[in-house]
Amino acid sequence: MVTWNAGPNRDTQRRAINVGIIECYKRTEVGAIPEQWQVKQLGQMSQFITSGSRGWAKYYSDRGPLFVRSQNIRDGRLDFTDRQCVIPPAGSEGRRTRLNCNDLLITITGNSVGNVAWVERDLGEAYISQHVGLARLLEPSFAEYVCLFLAPGSPGNRQIWASQTGQSKPGLNLRNLENFWVALPSPPEQRAIVTALRHADALIDSLEQLIAKKRSVKQGTVQELFRPNSDHQSRPLCEVSSLKGRIGWQGLKQTEFTTNEDDPFLITGMNFKDGAIHWHEVYHVSEARYQMAPEIQLRQDDVLMTKDGTIGKLLYVDEIPHPRKASLNSHLLLFRPIKESYIPKYLYYQLDSQRFRDFIELRKSGTTFFGISQKAVGEFSIVLPSFEQQQNIVAILSDMDTEISALEARLTKARQIKQGMMQQLLTGRIRLL
Repeated sequence: MVTWNAGPNRDTQRRAINVGIIECYKRTEVGAIPEQWQVKQLGQMSQFITSGSRGWAKYYSDRGPLFVRSQNIRDGRLDFTDRQCVIPPAGSEGRRTRLNCNDLLITITGNSVGNVAWVERDLGEAYISQHVGLARLLEPSFAEYVCLFLAPGSPGNRQIWASQTGQSKPGLNLRNLENFWVALPSPPEQRAIVTALRHADALIDSLEQLIAKKRSVKQGTVQELFRPNSDHQSRPLCEVSSLKGRIGWQGLKQTEFTTNEDDPFLITGMNFKDGAIHWHEVYHVSEARYQMAPEIQLRQDDVLMTKDGTIGKLLYVDEIPHPRKASLNSHLLLFRPIKESYIPKYLYYQLDSQRFRDFIELRKSGTTFFGISQKAVGEFSIVLPSFEQQQNIVAILSDMDTEISALEARLTKARQIKQGMMQQLLTGRIRLL
């Protein structure tokens, strides 16, 4: 049993634990923290806080020092999957924006405002863009802990969002960064907290790598299973499958969309990802609108594909929840076998192959907004082995999907556990020393 007692000092609360240990807490700018902890503003903890300047695009280069932009700051770390190099300007501008090991970085403009990372290793010569804030701490060994305290999902990150309240465009300035408060336990406790969260990150990383490996194996299997050969019949898709879509919008307007759960669903390409549909995000339309287009009323085992914008996103319909009715918007194609010419899920997996993606790339049209015509999709040559072979292929790939889904569930759970640990450890509700 845990009880809270108000003491003479209103800023201090005492938690009495049944084993007889008294833990003292105080109210601070970041909430209740252990009495022994300190709170300091980032500006007090830093030698200086700065950001990059405009105009660095003219210094872009194919080689040279790294240029750290907002897209490189992800989940507390630097990610150089999207890599840019620069030939930096000479003089004070270059010196001011050059990175050191243990610098703290925060994105200050754009869609990723508030992402935080620390420079955990020597990057050699590297510089920051105008969208990145840099805090060089007086005590560099605190950098990883401060990064965790301000990172998304942590108690300190709420300050970042609060500082943007009322702004029409998300963003932070250097004064915002200077004013952020950090709850500081002793250095040994900081190290203990960092170590515990590193273990959580290691589990998350291992699961992410395993999922990536399983997906790669599956993609290789798909390529092999759907490779055309002389043993299998190949026919144009339009000869073995009907291809249906909404003709325009048939006068349907967005103002007619509803959130009434008893109305039929209206499926859009935005509602599905990795072959699954997020039914809770789907709008509805009236029964009258649903009945206007019987040919695109969804059934179980239908296969759907986006044909505009992000072309080639796929969905296999394994079920339709209440009210068991759904229709399509104008950017989707619906595939159904003609005279049981194929197993629907077999088609779904074949359209998920690199061969079909390459076909789309060759046949799509447009300049800024791409699309592919129903006629062009119908010309894709589908590999058609026997029904028994189709069933075997579906079984193999379905087993792979099941394994990947189980790993993704474990990954989600691991991320949730880490979030819970951050809330407990970074506020001192759980003490490691």
